[in-house]
Amino acid sequence: DIIPQPLLDQYLSMTDPARAQTVDTEIAKHCAYSLPGVALTLGRQNWHCLKDTYETLASDVQWKVRRTLAFSIHELAVILGDQLTAADLVPIFNGFLKDLDEVRIGVLKHLYDFLKLLHADKRREYLYQLQEFVVTDNSRNWRFRYELAEQLILILELYNPNDVYDYLRHIALTLCSDKVSEVRWISFKLVGDLVHKFYANNASALGLNFINELVVRFRHCSKWVGRQAFAFICQVGMFSLCISMRTLN
Repeated sequence: DIIPQPLLDQYLSMTDPARAQTVDTEIAKHCAYSLPGVALTLGRQNWHCLKDTYETLASDVQWKVRRTLAFSIHELAVILGDQLTAADLVPIFNGFLKDLDEVRIGVLKHLYDFLKLLHADKRREYLYQLQEFVVTDNSRNWRFRYELAEQLILILELYNPNDVYDYLRHIALTLCSDKVSEVRWISFKLVGDLVHKFYANNASALGLNFINELVVRFRHCSKWVGRQAFAFICQVGMFSLCISMRTLN
């Protein structure tokens, strides 16, 4: 009743490998690009009509097809709601996390948008996997690590101080020592937000431990770039905004 059945059948047939050979080699990519719009038109109650097609596209041999889906999976999650997302999208999302960097960047750019839609217990399962984003297929792909730092700044609000300290702290420290200055700069802001997270949530002990770790790792670093990093971390205002003079004393 929403769209003519022949039109839907025509769309679903775009994943047929034979059509890619006879009609358009990128027809599957076009299908993937349009899928969120089709899902929105049909509504979540008719997701069963698209589920098999989506799974077929998610396992397509062409990375451009998988990349297209990775960039839009957060939008599809909004359309489907939390229950369908947990059942049908999370497994696809997990597959994209282990894919090529060209595909992983799609989920990374909207990592916060996707994680915030999950229930807290399901969201917590991704804490350990976040550190996998630090490693890329090409170490020169510094924009990947830059995007990770930007997403972590947003993701901080989704987790409690203990989880932030146990999992995200290590990633932030690693990014602060990155070889590329642009990555280090955005990471200094991330570190400042980490400290603010601890003190804003009455986790001053964790905050003080983290500050002491920063002092040891950067302030007393044998290399000048480490000591410079400490100065820049101070510059972003973490001490003046997050630490009282009494704490420093």
